[in-house]
Amino acid sequence: MSRGAPKPVDVDWGLRIDVGQRTQVVRHVLLDADADADAAGTARRLIGTITEPTTCIKAFLPKDVMDPWFSSAWEPTEPCYLMAVDLRPSRVHAPAGYTATVDTANGVTYVRILSADGELAACGQTGLTGTACVFDQIVTEPAHQRRGLGTMVMDTLADAAIEHGVSTGILGATVQGRALYEALGWKVLSPLNGFVYRPVAP
Repeated sequence: MSRGAPKPVDVDWGLRIDVGQRTQVVRHVLLDADADADAAGTARRLIGTITEPTTCIKAFLPKDVMDPWFSSAWEPTEPCYLMAVDLRPSRVHAPAGYTATVDTANGVTYVRILSADGELAACGQTGLTGTACVFDQIVTEPAHQRRGLGTMVMDTLADAAIEHGVSTGILGATVQGRALYEALGWKVLSPLNGFVYRPVAP
């Protein structure tokens, strides 16, 4: 919802999402996967059917568990963590010289933090789905980092989500982003790793 992708399709191994981007055409998400032989066999059968470059396979598993499933034609994605939090109202603090705009359209809430000269300093968005929402595309521009703008984005998005009746926040955090989110009370539920099919051209 957040990125305007088609609704995920239920398949035998979990979900298929037709992302439709040049860098990632399709994403397969393995659900209920673990390190046992059955899960590995299911993953390998799926991998054996993939022929389209930039197809991605993700699972809520450590990278070293998934590594043996993939040949050298697959590249690992940036390691991530699935995180969640019970949303609570916050007192949003805007550093001097910054203002926030909040807009919601088609189930997506967008927050933009602007500097005094109107320059985009930080932004983020949430896809609202019932009582949960996914925090997505949280970015602070390099020239405006270390000023609390990431926290401001997260707090503003949380308050907007609560106004829409949402009680749970979910996100996929990079290694770098995990520290910020943990400081805000988010908890790690599992690792989130993936591989992208990039065969060498003949």
